[in-house]
Amino acid sequence: MESFGRIIAAHRKEKKMSQIEVAAALTNYGVAVRNTAISSWEKDTSLPNATQFLALCKILDITDIYNEFIGYCREKDPLAGLNEKGRERALEYISLLESSDKYRKEETTVIPFIREIKLFDLPASAGRGEFLDGEDYIMIEVGAEVPASAEFGIRIKGNSMEPRFVDGQIVFVQSTRQVENGEIGIFFLNGNAYCKKMMSTRDGNFLISLNKEYTPIPIRKQDSFLVFGRVVA
Repeated sequence: MESFGRIIAAHRKEKKMSQIEVAAALTNYGVAVRNTAISSWEKDTSLPNATQFLALCKILDITDIYNEFIGYCREKDPLAGLNEKGRERALEYISLLESSDKYRKEETTVIPFIREIKLFDLPASAGRGEFLDGEDYIMIEVGAEVPASAEFGIRIKGNSMEPRFVDGQIVFVQSTRQVENGEIGIFFLNGNAYCKKMMSTRDGNFLISLNKEYTPIPIRKQDSFLVFGRVVA
């Protein structure tokens, strides 16, 4: 493979341009370099960055970048050993094969993956989470916007988690019995289900609303408390 600098120099001389003229042309493309940079590239003591390289190819009319700087690989390109006329004839034959039903590649039909998960309404009273095991849900289709870790959805009620979650919005939940401090989850506390943020402080554990109008709900030792899952979206 010929050196980068020799290739650039050969094309520059073929265009009858000086290094100063190439540098000026690059500046017109918004790539400000000095003629000393062109000299350095041609001596292989440095290389242009991607933007400089592409602008340089444009100025020097280098269109077949791969062939020019890397060269054909016979193992990968069966046309590498042919001259221009031979390559034209080979491409003509390939075109004939492609137009034939016998040799045309069959189109692949991609069957879209459909993902469905359960959607529950967040009840005023959760029982002890029995609503997650019951049949009071619908199946909904979800796309790539829903994380793969989500196992079910819940439609929340009220404005206590505004502005992030609004009344009637669906949140998607990963089933777990433990959430980290500061994570938002679905919780059972003394007969009620909540979508809240878990917060642990020196004063104890609390369920926190994002809406500042709501006061934190303390979790006491004598309370009946469960974690249903972590909100992931």
